[in-house]
Amino acid sequence: MSHFSDPKAIANYAENAIRRVPGLNDLHRMSALLLAERTPPDGRVLVVGAGGGMELKLFAQSFPGWRLDGVDPSLEMLGLAKTALGPLASRVQLHHGYIEAAPEGPFDSASCLLTLHFTTEAERTRTLREVHARLKPGGGFVAMHYSIPQDRAERDLWLSRCAEFAISSGVDPEQARTSAAAIGQQLPILAPDQDEELMRKAGFSDISIFYVGLAFRGWVAHA
Repeated sequence: MSHFSDPKAIANYAENAIRRVPGLNDLHRMSALLLAERTPPDGRVLVVGAGGGMELKLFAQSFPGWRLDGVDPSLEMLGLAKTALGPLASRVQLHHGYIEAAPEGPFDSASCLLTLHFTTEAERTRTLREVHARLKPGGGFVAMHYSIPQDRAERDLWLSRCAEFAISSGVDPEQARTSAAAIGQQLPILAPDQDEELMRKAGFSDISIFYVGLAFRGWVAHA
């Protein structure tokens, strides 16, 4: 994840994410509403992959009584999150590291957005189990990341569509296509049914898709 220690990439993180992920701002808003189904007004929420602070800020603004904990392995991205939060930072505890660095909870709900596609199947299973262990029984969980069929031709097609979306959003065409090719080669992307099976193995139930944006999928589930 060296990309998340590159000063230029960090400085442009929010802008680039919005250009590359269809409906990202609405995705954050939907996630907050789904978590609120299982989170009381004074509830506690864990945000895994919190660097950048985009969802932390939206969650804090939408639900002023929530107490938020964010965990991320990039110190630089955590610094960006703190800056993005501004005065809201007083309601957020940031933790440097992977999921094991997060408090034990229990949390009312948790999110993991644009994060799990960086992990191998074994790491993803471990992360999901650790999140589940930190949730109250019945707690809400929202996850979103790249998730596409494993057939090479179909996989390449969906990634090329993501590149075209980025280009239509103002990203340089060569950069967008190069990035899509690198994502296909370097990220351990799983198929949607594989992602759902890993969630079930980790202990989650009531798993359902709430978001599809080209090569991205988002799920809501319960502990």
